[in-house]
Amino acid sequence: MTTTTKKTTTSKTKKSSTENTKLPTNPFQHEILALASSQRSNAKKVEVLKEYENPALKSILIWNFDESVESLLPEGDVPYANAEEQSVYSGSLSDNLRREASGGESATGQDLDGRGRTSLRREYQNLYHYVKGGNRGLNNIRREMMFINLLRALHPMEAELLILVKDKNLQSKYKITQEVVAEAYPDIQWGGRS
Repeated sequence: MTTTTKKTTTSKTKKSSTENTKLPTNPFQHEILALASSQRSNAKKVEVLKEYENPALKSILIWNFDESVESLLPEGDVPYANAEEQSVYSGSLSDNLRREASGGESATGQDLDGRGRTSLRREYQNLYHYVKGGNRGLNNIRREMMFINLLRALHPMEAELLILVKDKNLQSKYKITQEVVAEAYPDIQWGGRS
C-alpha cells in the first residue's frame, strides 16, 4: 500500500500595498498626496487624484504648480507668532510641525491626538489672502500672522503641506508633477491668475 500526499499550492498574487489602500471619507489633503505619491506609475497617480478630487486639493495644487500664482508670504521656514512660544519651543514653527507630525511632542499646543481644529478642506477658500491679486487690503504683517494662525489650527501634516505649497516646493516631498495634475484635472486652466 502506497501513501500519496497531496500537495496543495496556494497561488500568491503580488499586489502593491498601495493598490488596495482606501482612505477614509473626507481624507486630509496630505493623505491623498501621500497615496498618490506612493503609486508606481503616473496612470495610478492620476487615478488616485481623480478618486479623491476636491476643491481644496485642486487649490493647493494650482498654488504650487501654476507659475502665475505668486505667494505673498516670505519663502522658507515660518517663525513663531510670539516670543513666549519661542522660549518654550526651540526652532521654527516648520521644524516643530515636522517634529510633531512624526510623532514627537506637540509643538503647536494642539490636543485631540495631534489633530488640529480645522483642515485645508475647510480653509481652502481663505487661501486667496496669501497670493498676489487676492486680498489687496491686507498689509504683510497681518497676512503673515493670519498664515501662522492658520498653520497652528491645521493638523501638523497639513500645515507642513501648506508651507511646502507657499514655496512651490510640494514635489520635494511628494512625487507628483504638474503633468500628472493636468491629466487628473483637465478642467484646470493654467496661467493668467495674478
